[in-house]
Amino acid sequence: MMNTVLIRDLVQHQAVEIKTGPFGTQLKASEYVKHGTPVLNVRNLGFSSVNADKLEMVGDETLERLSAHKLQTGDIVFGRKGAVERHAYISENENGWMQGSDCIRLRVKTASINSRYLSYFFLTPQHRAFMISMCSHGTTMASLNQKIIEMISVPMPDRKVQDKIVAILSLIDEKAKNNREINDNLYSQAKAIFAERFINIESLPDGWQKGSLLDIADYLNGLAMQKFRPLDGEVGLPVLKIKELRQGSCDASSELCSPSIKPEYIIHDGDVIFSWSGSLLVDIWCGGTCGLNQHLFKVSSEIYGKWFYYFWTAHHLERFTAIAADKATTMGHIKRGELAKAEVLIPSDEDYKEISSLMNPIFNIIVANRIEARKLAELRDGLLRKLMSGEIDISEVSL
Repeated sequence: MMNTVLIRDLVQHQAVEIKTGPFGTQLKASEYVKHGTPVLNVRNLGFSSVNADKLEMVGDETLERLSAHKLQTGDIVFGRKGAVERHAYISENENGWMQGSDCIRLRVKTASINSRYLSYFFLTPQHRAFMISMCSHGTTMASLNQKIIEMISVPMPDRKVQDKIVAILSLIDEKAKNNREINDNLYSQAKAIFAERFINIESLPDGWQKGSLLDIADYLNGLAMQKFRPLDGEVGLPVLKIKELRQGSCDASSELCSPSIKPEYIIHDGDVIFSWSGSLLVDIWCGGTCGLNQHLFKVSSEIYGKWFYYFWTAHHLERFTAIAADKATTMGHIKRGELAKAEVLIPSDEDYKEISSLMNPIFNIIVANRIEARKLAELRDGLLRKLMSGEIDISEVSL
């Protein structure tokens, strides 16, 4: 077994520094700008990664005034509220970004610790379980502070072993990163084709007709899965909720349902899922077999390919979001009637086949790459567990 050390001891020996983001009185909403330096907020934290969607920005004057909160490569950022088991490792891409007011930053100050090694440790199930347990007492929303971070116990081999562990795990992560970059490029190509052939046309081509989303696909609402818990002796299926859809996978905290639910409510890799309540989003699910919860639609068709109804649903997402925001009381949502009002263009059979010959291969590769990325993550997590526990001794391994 490896020796362990408390973060508190590392802080006392000035090996690491912990700093809370600027308070709301220091960083006001009026200081956000359309173009500037990104601010890393809790919603942008993944699992050792950064989610660059919906980034807020600040100008040079604000960044200079709050320069103590500028992030550096190697920093590790936690969220103070909500998904406290998540964190972001700051890569060169995020160097110089600003730390948000709802985040806590940990910075390594000694050469004896590889900050990437710490970031990998923070991915382990035992650490994530610890964070959820420690941050959830007596509150409706998990809350993290410096005192809790200082209580974290980290297995700490010498720097050479840390570097080897990072090197092994980074090889897997690099492959997954390459897959994501390929998929980003493919998605951009597919989106451009869709826009050119359907959105940016001046008149309806011969043989084409107008319809609605309900004319091209079925939108199946999920079940209230609390009524369909696993029966005695059953191995439960993870439940696909908005949280799982956002993160692209189920995890140990996902609820379970009975595998005996009707087959149409069982989700498989490649299914198109549309969240119509709360956080509205549409995605191609590649997180494994699971059960469809209420507030989510499984979108499918016996006539049209998934590229067709996926892009048409995504095309109307901004309008759906605005409708949901207008109607919001506690949680914004859209009604099925809005799907019937959402106009689509349905091509002739000949044109549909021609466009599908371009789109289907792209979507097939995207799905395959995302499934491989999930399996790579599972492989990494399995190795991570064994490397961090010392079950695999790599002290004599040459890399």
